[in-house]
Amino acid sequence: NYSSKDKAFENQDVLLTIATDAERAKMIRSSRWGGNRVTLRNIPRGSYTVFLYVWEDNQSERFSVYVNGKEVEHDYQSGSAGDWKRLGPWPIILKNNQAIEITSRGGAANFSGVEIWRGQYDGETKIREEHLAFFENRIRPILVEHCYECHSSESSELQGGLLVDSRPTLRRGGENGPAVVPGDIDHSLLIRAVRYDDGIEMPPDEKLSDREIADLEQWVRIGAPDPRGDPTRFDRKKIDIEKDRLFWSLRPIYDPLPPTVKDSSWPITELDRFILAELEKRHLKPVEDTDRATWIRRATYDLTGLAPTTAELRTFLEDKSELAYERVVDRLLDSVHYGERWGRHWMDLVRYADTAGDNSDYPIPQAYLYRNYIIDSFNADKPYDQFLKEQIAGDLLPHEDDAQSNEQTIATGYIAISRRFGSVIDRYPYHLTIEDTLDNIGRTVLGMTLTCARCHDHKFDPVSQEDYYGLYGIFESSRYPFPGIELDKRPRDHVPLKENGKPSKTLVYAMAEGKASDSPLQIRGEPKDKGDMIERKFPDVLGGFRLSSEEARQSGRLQLANWLATPKNPLTARVMVNRIWQHHFGAAIVRTPSDFGIRGLPPTHPELLDYLASRFIEDRWSIKKMHRRIMLSRVYRLSSKVTHREDENAADPNNEFYWRFNRQRLDAESLRDILLQLSGELNMEMPREPHPFPPSDKWEYTQHHPFRDSYETNHRSVYLMMARLNTRPFFSTFDGPDRNASTAVRDRSVTTIQSLYLLNDPFIYKQSEKYALRLRKETPDFDTRLRMAFEQTLGRPASEDELRDTKVWFNALKGQLADSKTYGEEMEQEQWSAFIRVLFRINEFLYID
Repeated sequence: NYSSKDKAFENQDVLLTIATDAERAKMIRSSRWGGNRVTLRNIPRGSYTVFLYVWEDNQSERFSVYVNGKEVEHDYQSGSAGDWKRLGPWPIILKNNQAIEITSRGGAANFSGVEIWRGQYDGETKIREEHLAFFENRIRPILVEHCYECHSSESSELQGGLLVDSRPTLRRGGENGPAVVPGDIDHSLLIRAVRYDDGIEMPPDEKLSDREIADLEQWVRIGAPDPRGDPTRFDRKKIDIEKDRLFWSLRPIYDPLPPTVKDSSWPITELDRFILAELEKRHLKPVEDTDRATWIRRATYDLTGLAPTTAELRTFLEDKSELAYERVVDRLLDSVHYGERWGRHWMDLVRYADTAGDNSDYPIPQAYLYRNYIIDSFNADKPYDQFLKEQIAGDLLPHEDDAQSNEQTIATGYIAISRRFGSVIDRYPYHLTIEDTLDNIGRTVLGMTLTCARCHDHKFDPVSQEDYYGLYGIFESSRYPFPGIELDKRPRDHVPLKENGKPSKTLVYAMAEGKASDSPLQIRGEPKDKGDMIERKFPDVLGGFRLSSEEARQSGRLQLANWLATPKNPLTARVMVNRIWQHHFGAAIVRTPSDFGIRGLPPTHPELLDYLASRFIEDRWSIKKMHRRIMLSRVYRLSSKVTHREDENAADPNNEFYWRFNRQRLDAESLRDILLQLSGELNMEMPREPHPFPPSDKWEYTQHHPFRDSYETNHRSVYLMMARLNTRPFFSTFDGPDRNASTAVRDRSVTTIQSLYLLNDPFIYKQSEKYALRLRKETPDFDTRLRMAFEQTLGRPASEDELRDTKVWFNALKGQLADSKTYGEEMEQEQWSAFIRVLFRINEFLYID
């Protein structure tokens, strides 16, 4: 006897996920809800197994299920509309006259059906003998003859992601959904395909006979009995690993000898020989060296993002020794501002931001610790391989003391700051966060577009879906910190730092180990559509290393970190030296620096690239030594001027072979910093405190009212709070980085808005006024003051013609100001402020030659 006083409810229009047979679907869509108490009486004593069907017709609910007062399902989430599940099995022993009572507590639960098995549940019923014979005699031959060629584990290329050579894969289906829904002909795509309905025509060459179609229909109608219980798997044989490893970026790094050149007097270093050899091959000649003032301005901005001081400029110009250039480079590399400059380049790549990027853009108050870790690491010349290992798996690396442990834990902020998405609690899209992680590691470290293989094998590069989900499992086995979202505002899962092997009260936004397990392949990239389980591994073309049984007890991040940083990996060193070269010359050897794949551009100087990569590894991954090697070369001294070089301009208009230096505009950070530096307003200290975010218990950010604060400071631009969804206008105007994706190469736009900003913005007026006050205070003499202004803004002494013309300009402006009744101190301040604004707007100030 069945009884329930709950409200009856039915909605047969909701599409179920996953589709099921017609009768079961009808049962699921009819439910009881409200009080949620179902009682079954007059059941004979004995042991039973109980299942409960539940479904969701609207918004997700949380509830727990009880059988005879015992909790059997804790905090179940019902999911989205159409989601259903058969909960159980739950064993129960009934005594005399005992009923089975099923109840729930919590949110509104839709009870759709109860299924009871006598005794212990041992799986589904066996296939009836006549049904088995029908399958073997009438169905299997059709599938083998007409379908296996394109839809089996033995296919040369799998079509539509559909395998029909096993019961689980046939029912799971392919890219268009389940191929067979037992008992439901209308929702079985296999039947629609063989009927040639709705534009689906299978097999494509010739339609099946009427009898074959009728047999398939009858088979589905009786429940699609199928003895092929073990799921099959398609190994994508189209990737020829050995052949693909011959591609230039996947070959082992080799150490070429510097080539012989005709003009042996030109090269200063071995590096120069690689450049000159390519120029001579193309009948190109390098331009003359630049002047020393231009070189020191170039070098100083390159390594610190700041202009040389007047004293630094004059010291270098007066130093005629052979070691003058070397002294400048060493001094700049020892500067604390070096880490700020080159840390900013790394922050571009790892899409650093102080907010999470979800719909409400929740703050991450602890993110600044990772920012400072980056800067400190560059200043310390931390070996690049160690730098990578700490950011991927610092929490798992050995350490000597708490300080090292804490530093390495903070380093995993690289993974932790992966972008968050959405605003809902249920079905929180962590798969998109993991995708962002893999996308960034692929582009930043390997120069590979890994996430093109999320939904299907990579269309161009030798990366399969198995490769993608082999890496995916590593991060699904890791625990990301939770920043908070609109419907779940409380941050959690932060990691405590250590104080005295013990956890302290200081929590950081970092990674930790989760539940270690492999992950299923997601069909078409949909988390709900599970495919085969994929063993955690690295891409096959790069070795395909698997975790040992012992290693598989952890996430695999440590093994991934070690693999990324091994000298045997052909990509890591190549990618990084290419980036260093890019930031010194304004263009990389591989001009698609985050894509070393087939769709990327090949290197202009492949031997030079491998020569630099070999030196990088030989120098124990020292980035500072690579700077010295590049900056002390002859090619780095070349002028950017191209007058009277028509032949070279015609043969190599894009300067791919470095016959001249590339003129580069100041990036947004350097422009803001030099304006503050000249005005005397720049705070040169590294802030060791977080941004002034409000306390987390006050956060009420929503999708329609996201976090929008902007905290102004006179610290260097690298220390500004950067939100993902709220761009600062200055950085938008001057092509700042995208905080939502890896920025390998910044835009270099020239726009009217930039000109208008330099003409009219209050920030420009304020800094010019303060710089004018500073010049007048520090240098009373007019001529000395004028020379200093040229040296400090343009990085060179003024010419006599410039001094003469500027004085004429000052006198003309004096007359104009007198007409407007401006006299004395006020007139002088206006003159100098206006003159400074002129300097701020000319190309020589805005560009590095």
